[in-house]
Amino acid sequence: MINHNEEIIMEIFVQIKNARLKLHMSQAEFAQLLGVSYITVNRWENGRTMPNYRALRKFEQICKENNILLEDA
Repeated sequence: MINHNEEIIMEIFVQIKNARLKLHMSQAEFAQLLGVSYITVNRWENGRTMPNYRALRKFEQICKENNILLEDA
């Protein structure tokens, strides 16, 4: 059974991938935009690691600049 915290974390991974796809970017391109490696983006999207605060803030900024609602991402 998945608890509430796990659901929130899974939602972040899905939002990252969906936002990247809406921007029509590869993991490498999206990583460059965020200032991280493509391996990092891959790990986020596969649920292996969690973005740090700085990366999450940059992600939010990118979504805002591109009119991507996080609820819809």
